[in-house]
Amino acid sequence: MTVLYIDSDTALTQFCSEIQHSKWLAIDTEFLREKTYYPQLCLIQIANDDIIACVDPIAIKDLTPLLNLLYQPDITLVFHAARQDLELLYLLKNSLPPNLFDTQLAATILGDGDQIGYGNLVKQRLDVSLDKAHSRADWTQRPLSPEQLEYAADDVRYLCELYHQMSADLEKQQRTEWLKEDFAALSNADNYVADPETIWRKIRGAGKLKGVQLAVLQQLAAWREQRAMDRDRPRRWILKDEVMLDLARFAPEKPEKLSQIRGLEARDIERSGRAIIDVISKAKQTPPEQWPILLKPEPLSNQQEALIDALMALLRKFCDEQSITPIAVASRKDIEKLVRGEKDLALLQGWRYQIVGHHLTDFISGHLSVTADTQQIHTKEV
Repeated sequence: MTVLYIDSDTALTQFCSEIQHSKWLAIDTEFLREKTYYPQLCLIQIANDDIIACVDPIAIKDLTPLLNLLYQPDITLVFHAARQDLELLYLLKNSLPPNLFDTQLAATILGDGDQIGYGNLVKQRLDVSLDKAHSRADWTQRPLSPEQLEYAADDVRYLCELYHQMSADLEKQQRTEWLKEDFAALSNADNYVADPETIWRKIRGAGKLKGVQLAVLQQLAAWREQRAMDRDRPRRWILKDEVMLDLARFAPEKPEKLSQIRGLEARDIERSGRAIIDVISKAKQTPPEQWPILLKPEPLSNQQEALIDALMALLRKFCDEQSITPIAVASRKDIEKLVRGEKDLALLQGWRYQIVGHHLTDFISGHLSVTADTQQIHTKEV
């Protein structure tokens, strides 16, 4: 199919009118975020069985006609690894489209692999090798070359074929319903909104701090997050994680002490030193009962570790029998939580429970016996 390049409001309105009766649309985006906090939307690729278009959001000032179309409740949007594309849509409209299909998620329960990339899935299922020449292109630059547009178009051209094929496979294997909750979870806005007050929990190394140190880290992380948002700059440009950890650990009280923090550049001290000291000072005044707590679970015993190993083996067995990638059902961390007695687990709900979860709980409760030979594991209800 010829690839349309949509770079005017008039052309966009006409294009949306042409595809408004589509039952589904394949969507992909090109964006950059190396120098910004928020991703910079550079191109939107859209396709159905009849047409492929590359919409230029840099040239077009009003994307309302397209957004109105994409959010229609009777249109399913088809993505591969949807989260980053959905983040962009959320930033544009402050809400998420209702009906989604993600070929990467579908791949996990069709036996195509966990976290499989688009190129690998296209090669595996359609025997097409995609050109990777423009994977690192600067999509903010104009004009876009014909080669770039073809490269971008391929991201939805084959997504259409994958959608038809994988939808049919899911229906044939009676697994279409399995993914409804997973797809619905993609439309949860909490996945795309950073909370400055809790972002400190994602900082690697926070577990080595305690008491007032965590209070300092929490407030530094909140300050950094808000500053990054306001200035639309990457977090690491404001303060690197390792610098924040040292600031929380040593809690300097005067700007001149900041030079002793490894990795904190002179220009950062000049620009933000006073603000950093103010944040630290305020955090140190936090009453102890308000200090954040990072709960650490009790170490597992050797026997519990052995139980987890056994459950992981059973997980792989039952997933292999269903041609499902094990990580689509549960991770080792999920199995550890199960052993610790936690109940609020995806493994214990829906299709995951039906095909694997109940076997694992039966094994723990002694209602499933396990034997083995050199070829496979055998299970029997007790």
